Amino acid sequence: MPKATAPAMPAAPKFLRRGKVKEVYEISPTELEFRFTNDISVFDKHIPSEIPHKGETLARTAAHWFELCSRLGVPHHYLGLSGPTTMRVKRVQVVPQPKTLGPHPKGYLVPLELIVRYYLAGSMWDRVKSGAVTAKDLGFPADTTLVYGVKLPQPHFEVTTKLEPIDRLLTFAEALELAQIDRRQLDAIREMILKVDESMQREIGPRGLIHVDGKKEFGIDDAGALMVVDTFGTADEDRFWDKDAYERGRQVDFSKEFVRQHYRQTGYYDQLQKARAAHQPEPTIPPLPPLLVDEASRLYTTVFQRLTGQPFAATPG
Repeated sequence: MPKATAPAMPAAPKFLRRGKVKEVYEISPTELEFRFTNDISVFDKHIPSEIPHKGETLARTAAHWFELCSRLGVPHHYLGLSGPTTMRVKRVQVVPQPKTLGPHPKGYLVPLELIVRYYLAGSMWDRVKSGAVTAKDLGFPADTTLVYGVKLPQPHFEVTTKLEPIDRLLTFAEALELAQIDRRQLDAIREMILKVDESMQREIGPRGLIHVDGKKEFGIDDAGALMVVDTFGTADEDRFWDKDAYERGRQVDFSKEFVRQHYRQTGYYDQLQKARAAHQPEPTIPPLPPLLVDEASRLYTTVFQRLTGQPFAATPG
């Protein structure tokens, strides 16, 4: 009698690439796995420090918002959590120049980051403060007072590159050409973002948070339909402020902004910008001091709890 053959073991996930804070593995021709690390980055630079619990909080927060998309009927690539720091998603092609896919390409990552700002902060504030842009340049009434933290007259939509080493602000015409989408699709993306963000704010408002700004990424599926991809709504992609403090005239960040400010205050950011402007080698970013590592870990667990309304207890192992 022939011996029974043991069932074949499933193939180990194949490593594809490492991003700023997560690794991507191939599960099948149609499915990927994201593995969220405890790494942290600012200004497109990877900081040589690990933040305890960061990966798990990002994975679980992103899952929370993808489930919100499902309730809203907003298409997305999320399939489910496969572990405390891992997520399964539908696969799309990553191509820096979608025009190489031919006319009307499908099944690819739109190589753009789509940003909507509701309050004046971050890089927009840098541009305003330096005099590089005015209220009129931003599409606001010319007499709009632009001071840090002010609520903008209407949501402001921006587009930057996704697959370049350093994110670059684009005009809408440049974005359409790079991504091989039309204005109708770009308008649809904007409406999807506003729909999701409005629901996010309704949820986090009673938990004392204000959604200041955030970025989202999109893909086009095999049928040619838009869908939300990657992750969003975490302390890495979005900026949140404490609502009570804001009403008292202070902006208390619930994002990794304090990490950015550390590198501004130490002078590293100015050195980096000068090197980039002169096309010279960029200075190595130093690690975070231990006290800031601890503070960052507390921040990520606190943001998870306030965004999702769920308690955080690290999953054993």
